[in-house]
Amino acid sequence: MARAGTKGSANPEAYDERRRWQALAVGLVATFMTLLDVSIVNVAIPSLERALHANPSELQWVLSGYALTFGLALVPAGRFGDIRGRRDVFVFGIALFTLTSALAGLAQSPGWLVAARLLQGAAAGVVNPQVTGLIQQLFQGPARAKPFGIFGATIGISTAVGPLLGGLLIAAGGPEHGWRWVFFVNVPVGIVAVILGWRLLPGRVTSRTAQRRLDPVGVLLLGVGVTLVLLPLVQHAQWHGWAKWLLIPAGLISLVGFWRWERRYARQGPPLFDVRLFDHQSYTLGSLIALFYFGGFTAIFFIFTLYLQTGLGYSALVAGLAITPFALGSAVSATIGGRIVNRFGRPLVTVGLLAVVAGLGLVALAIEVAPHAPVPWVTAAPLLVAGLGSGLVIAPNQTLTLSQVPVPQAGSGAGMLQTGQRIGSAAGIAAVGSVFFSTVGSGGNDWTKAFERSLLLGAGIIALALLAALLDTARHHRQQGRAPS
Repeated sequence: MARAGTKGSANPEAYDERRRWQALAVGLVATFMTLLDVSIVNVAIPSLERALHANPSELQWVLSGYALTFGLALVPAGRFGDIRGRRDVFVFGIALFTLTSALAGLAQSPGWLVAARLLQGAAAGVVNPQVTGLIQQLFQGPARAKPFGIFGATIGISTAVGPLLGGLLIAAGGPEHGWRWVFFVNVPVGIVAVILGWRLLPGRVTSRTAQRRLDPVGVLLLGVGVTLVLLPLVQHAQWHGWAKWLLIPAGLISLVGFWRWERRYARQGPPLFDVRLFDHQSYTLGSLIALFYFGGFTAIFFIFTLYLQTGLGYSALVAGLAITPFALGSAVSATIGGRIVNRFGRPLVTVGLLAVVAGLGLVALAIEVAPHAPVPWVTAAPLLVAGLGSGLVIAPNQTLTLSQVPVPQAGSGAGMLQTGQRIGSAAGIAAVGSVFFSTVGSGGNDWTKAFERSLLLGAGIIALALLAALLDTARHHRQQGRAPS
């Protein structure tokens, strides 16, 4: 029998406080690394295009292919971790991510790089639900607020700091080969994460749990649905004509089929994803908040990087530095938000969303009233406000949304939540990017007007998340009013 805190124990109660936080630290490093690759590649696109002579369609797949396979892997990988044990799945995912990062850095052609990015995204999708499931497994009740707070800070910082780190690596590696270091930087970190993950994370689950089936029909229906919804979004600029949009209703039909199948499958055994989780309004509204927030949040960094580098001629390093105030604000407030979320609940998320929308509006206003001032300077304070708000959204919303998810379903529940985030990101980039590029191409090459219009659209998408948060807050107040005094 394993001693308390011994290597590979499957029993979370055998983990003392120190070992729990060590295991979580490994998971957070992996989360940071995999989510960093969502945004770090943005600043590398110009040098990558020159080095590999990639066309626009290939560049689009380098960026969006990662998000596509990331989203496809989340729920099946989360469920597989619930069934087979999160340590083994985590270690496999990190090993694959490390290998594919090295292959991406060694790429000699656009096709090679696209293939590596597709596999890299799938590996990231394998890793991430294991980390949220690990928090559910190792921490109970209100004690989850602090680790989820740090987890949320990790999400916000990794996404926001990606352009800065990418700019630093490109500056250090040079314009010809600097983009390769954007991928190579994952290799040493990944090797360490594999070793420590195997030593510190809870080991294999009991044989009774391991005998549960994975539900292959559910995997197929969900995979087809997510693919059909995401493909026209990630390829909207390359696939001309209206016919591509027919894939979205086809994907929705497949997802409805997935929903009905999972309800039926639940009668005979644990399904891939228990759709009854959506009977909890906290999970449903929290998922909507995540969907809309990431739809606006991720798109803004995409267009801001393009505006600064392509439109205004700033270097990759300066473009990354310009986003740093958002990252700093998000880091500070996410840590605080994770600690106080149990006291304030969903109203804390509402305040955060208000701050994000206000901060983005101030960014547009600052550029308008000071058109000749350096953009990184005039946008620093508004981005700090938006970042402070963002930290009060991601971590607290994650905590509240997963609060009623049973531990045996923690991986698949978190995987579905993150799948919504990936779909939101792809849809947001497609919508906001379309406004951005159509404004630039409509005449005059007015990059500032394009940025302002697309920025306001991104803020409007985030305002939909604010509406969902207000609905949840109102529901909570009604329930309190009906409760006996």
